[in-house]
Parts: sequence; C-alpha cells; structure tokens
Amino acid sequence: MKRIIYLFAGLVFILSGCRKKLELSNPNLQTTADFWKTREQAYAGSTAIYNALTVDGTYMRSFPGLTDSRGDDFTGDSPWLDLVLTGEFIIPSTSAPVFWIWRDHYLIVNRANQVLEHVSKYPESVLSTQEKNRILGQAYFLRGLAYYNLATTFKIVPVITKVAETPEDYFAATATEDDLWNQIISDLKAAEANLPISYANVDGLDKGEIGRATQGAASGLLGKAYLYRKDYTNAGAQFQKFFTGGPLAGVYSLMQDYRDNFRDFKENNAESLFEVQFTEGQGSDINWCCDPTASWKQVQAISVTYGMEGAGFSDYLPTRWIYNEYKKEKTVDGKDDPRMLVTIASYEPADNSVLAYTRPWWNPDTAIYPRKYTNDGVGNGKTTEVAAQSGINYRVLRYADILLMYAEVLNEQNKTPEAYSYIQQVRDRARLPDLATVKPGMTQAQMRDQLAHERALEFAIEGQRINDLIRWGWFYDPAKLAELKSHDRDFNSWTPGKEYLPIPQGELDVNKNLKPNPANG
Repeated sequence: MKRIIYLFAGLVFILSGCRKKLELSNPNLQTTADFWKTREQAYAGSTAIYNALTVDGTYMRSFPGLTDSRGDDFTGDSPWLDLVLTGEFIIPSTSAPVFWIWRDHYLIVNRANQVLEHVSKYPESVLSTQEKNRILGQAYFLRGLAYYNLATTFKIVPVITKVAETPEDYFAATATEDDLWNQIISDLKAAEANLPISYANVDGLDKGEIGRATQGAASGLLGKAYLYRKDYTNAGAQFQKFFTGGPLAGVYSLMQDYRDNFRDFKENNAESLFEVQFTEGQGSDINWCCDPTASWKQVQAISVTYGMEGAGFSDYLPTRWIYNEYKKEKTVDGKDDPRMLVTIASYEPADNSVLAYTRPWWNPDTAIYPRKYTNDGVGNGKTTEVAAQSGINYRVLRYADILLMYAEVLNEQNKTPEAYSYIQQVRDRARLPDLATVKPGMTQAQMRDQLAHERALEFAIEGQRINDLIRWGWFYDPAKLAELKSHDRDFNSWTPGKEYLPIPQGELDVNKNLKPNPANG
C-alpha cells in the first residue's frame, strides 16, 4: 500500500512539474488569440467566408435544389424523399437537407462576424484603411446575403451579429421579421459603402481577384431586398444606380448569348453581379460539410443532381407548364424562345436539338429534363455527369434581374408605360417581338401578370420562382393558387405556412429561445 501511495505522489509531482509545458500553444494549431495579427490573416479570414458559400447547405447542392423544387417550374423526381417532399410542401422538420441549409448559412454568418469583429481592430500600420474597408465590406455583403437567404427560406430566424463569448450567446432568440430585414438592409448598405466597383486596380493583396463581392453586387441585392419588402421607393432608387447618370451605369450589360450565363468558360461576365466560384480542380475530398482539408475540392453537385436520366441523378424535372410557357410566343423569325433549350433538355427535331451530352437522344422523345447548370448546358463535350465534379459557377444575381425588377418597381409606382423598355431589353436578347407592339397599353394588373411570365422564362431553375411567388402573395390569392395547382400538382398538398422550409427540429430541441415558423405548424 505504501509503495502505491509513493507512486501516486510521484505521479502528482511529475504532472504538476509538466503543467506549464502542457499549456504551451500548439504551433500546428492556431487559436483566435494567435490569429488576426497580420495583413495576410485578414485576407485569409475574408476568403474563409466565401469558402462557406461552397458547402452542401449553401450553393454546392442542397440550397439551390430545395429552393428550385418549391417553384412551379421544377418538381422532385428522386428516390431521396426529402427532395420530393420539399417540392410537395410536406417536408418534415427533421429533414437532413433542411438542417444543412440552416447550418451552413449560419457558418457564413459566423465567419463574417469574426472578420467584422477582428479586422475592424487592425491598425493602419498593418492594414491600410482602403484594404480594411474592402474586407469589412465583403463581410457585410456575405452576411447580408446569408440572412437574405435565411429570411426567404425560413421567414423568421435569429439575428446574430457578434462572435459568441458566453454560453448564453449560443442560444440566440428568434428575431422579428422586421428586425431580420432591417439587419439585411443595414448589412447591404454598409457593404455598398465600402466595396469597390472592381478589383482590377485596387491596392492590396486582392488586386485583380475576380469573384469577390463588388459595389454592384451590394447595390443590386439591396434593391432586391427592398423589392421583397415592397418598398418600391427605395428599390427604385437602388436600381436607378445601374442606369444613365448612376454610379454603376455602363458597368453591366446583357450577354448576347443567354447560354453564356451558365457556361463554365464564360464566368464572371458582363451580366454577372455576383456568382459563387466553383472549379473542378484536383483533390479527393468533396465539400459535403464544413471544414476543408488540403485535398478538398471546390466543386458543386448541382450538375449531377439535375443531370438527366442516363447521364446524372435526375433528382428533379422541369414541369410541363414551364416547357409550354416557352412555347407560347415565337421569336421575330418564327422560332421557339431560345432560352428554352438552354434551360430544358428536350427532343426538338424542328430546332435540330436531338443531342444530349453530345450523344443522340436516348430517353423517351416526350421526356424533358433540366439543362441549365448541367454539363449538357455548358457544351464542354462531356457525355455524362460525375458526382460532385462540376466547376460551373452559380450565378446569384444577374443584370437581367435588375432590368426586370426595375420594370416591376415602375409598374407598382403606376408608371406602367415606362416599364416596357426595361422588359424589352431582356426580350430583345431572346429575339421576342416588341412588347409595346404586341401588348400595348397594359393596365397595372396586366403588366404584373406579364412580368410574372417574363421572370419565369428568364430565371427558370435559378432559385428565383418560389421567392417571387411568396412576395407576390400568390399562395394566399385563391385564383393564383388555383393557377399554381394547374402548373404543378405539388401545390395540391400546400397548406398555409408551408411555402417556407420548417425550422430544423434539432435546433428547436436544443434552443428554447428559438421559435417555430409557420412551416413547423
């Protein structure tokens, strides 16, 4: 017994003697206290926020899919029931993809909060004021974008604007809808004030870097946020910045070829205000979750998820309604709307479209599939999709959207005649007839329906339709709801509140300050 006591006493002495060594910092693992010291670390922190845009719950796969599927232009066609039930508005709050969207958007928020907190304290001797402002502006923009997506997806969520310091900070309460949108607008205003129009000639480590958020991205998304909230005065003021006399006039323009907006070799083009950067690259680890490694790939899986039967997973299909919508109006030379075959893969001998993925059409002649955001739509010669291997950038905001949103603002301000010219710019690219000639003198109500049609054709399968339907109030208008049901039978199972995704049940279980949203009912 005495020997054991001595041995124990010896161990206590040894351990106490080693205590200081055990508390030394691990040189291979930096802490927050060790980081945020150098100019390079400030830039690295900014880049890390962008990194969070490329994981499963943001733009890599689940967020585009679960957003598209709730529109009347897209429907689930997958053995993975989460993808089907989301489109049918009956997805349970225990759904894994729904949780991933929540988790990964708060990953953006958390990283943005760290940058805003730490980089704002950098002295001029380490980071110039101009560089600091750009880095902070990007953090504001990306946090604003994250909250915009959370607001349009879940309606009400917690607003977290600082790095957690106490246990209570990890259990944030649900904010009011007004507070949430006020935060979005505040963030985007701060971003707009601090971001450059271009990085081509800035002075810093980010000089010439394409893909970083710009003043145009912030201005456009801010206008979109105002429009979502039906603040037409402020929305109009934002969009006017892109036209004659505005600070962004001439910076953006429509690409001549609509397909260039979805090709991997025409990325970050004149029409793009902001897009998420993906690349095929080399590596072995796929970015399904959150923490990259040296072998991590910055690829997206939308392409294989949307890819047609026999070439991809074919987890979703365009609705027959959107296909028919493209057929409603012929071009000035008597052809189908050219956007149809960019958006939808269908067997169209009259248009010499009998190939898919460079191969002769192999599916039923009457079948239709997504083409936008697939390698079939890129024209890169690939004959099939490989799981999570696509490098096609995801376009978050395009100049075409600015044009159509401004037309909508003008119509809502009882300036319907002025809306025609902005719509026509988008129609001209599609070689559609002059709207003022074929439909002159439309009333405000008629123009609303026309804009709904124009937006459906221009932005099908781009994660836009469900947000448009919600902000237009179509779910709660009996006539419009009946119309939606005729477009897509998924809407037959919609019940009030279910137009949003539910707050994840696991979050509600652990955070008693979190409130359910209407979709949890």
